[in-house]
Amino acid sequence: MASDQQAISAFLAAQSAEKNAARNTALAYGRDLLAFAEHCDSDLVEATREEIEDYLTACDAQGLSKATRARRLSSIKQFFRFAVEEGWRKDNPAIRLSGPGASQHLPKTLSPEEVTALITVAGEVGRAPRDRRRNLALMELLYATGMRVTELVTLPIAAVKGDPRMILVRGKGGKERLAPLSDPARIALTFWLRDREAEDDLARKEGKPVSRFLFPGSGKEGHLTRQQFFVLIKEMALKAGIDPARVSPHVLRHAFATHLLAGGADLRVIQTLLGHADLSTTEIYTHVLEDHLKELVLNHHPLAKKD
Repeated sequence: MASDQQAISAFLAAQSAEKNAARNTALAYGRDLLAFAEHCDSDLVEATREEIEDYLTACDAQGLSKATRARRLSSIKQFFRFAVEEGWRKDNPAIRLSGPGASQHLPKTLSPEEVTALITVAGEVGRAPRDRRRNLALMELLYATGMRVTELVTLPIAAVKGDPRMILVRGKGGKERLAPLSDPARIALTFWLRDREAEDDLARKEGKPVSRFLFPGSGKEGHLTRQQFFVLIKEMALKAGIDPARVSPHVLRHAFATHLLAGGADLRVIQTLLGHADLSTTEIYTHVLEDHLKELVLNHHPLAKKD
């Protein structure tokens, strides 16, 4: 599959050749698609309808005008129409999406208590003890780092060997960043690594190749897929008594950032941890925490009036 940059370049070239699109129009398409690609957990071509809707919500939360949001959606719709025509994917995730309405909701998130409930049941979901330890490690690692789901499932086992305090994450476009690990995440990884090492030892004895992934899978990718993890997290939500419609790997990424901001973390630090190239992408979380920030100012600003 082509990289995000290659896919966008191919689309822009087609627009220029087939529709004689003006240079400024092509540049606008390119900027819109690059911004959307950065927001996605997956590669651009593999983006889901949920990711598009989440992105449009984020654009609204940033205060972008209806005209700008409509243009960005138009760019996305045209890109996926092109992707289907090129045979890059069979379905068009943007085909039934309409333009921006009067108002949209802010990015979905979960309370700290709900995340705790999800992590608690993660160690109870799975047929075998090995599966339950893997699921707990997945959830602890996701919430501790705020990784995109693709970054999580493709994480190499070498990244966590030796009980590190921080791990190197390779994000979109090959960009690398460091992500600190919480103590619960390190403990969960310790138990999961014992299972992985036992599996690798058995594979070597049987003359089979050893997986380089922390979370291996039986499919052609060689690792647990995004879709498999998506199903897992829905199962965890059910067991935790949370509406599965409210829970996804991307919602956990939102929760990671929102809870950090609520705890007083600097927006620039959160930008770095999430791997956002542009601070404006991170600023949506200030809208999510609008009431909290107002209360912070009223309680701590020296000139704030008190009743």
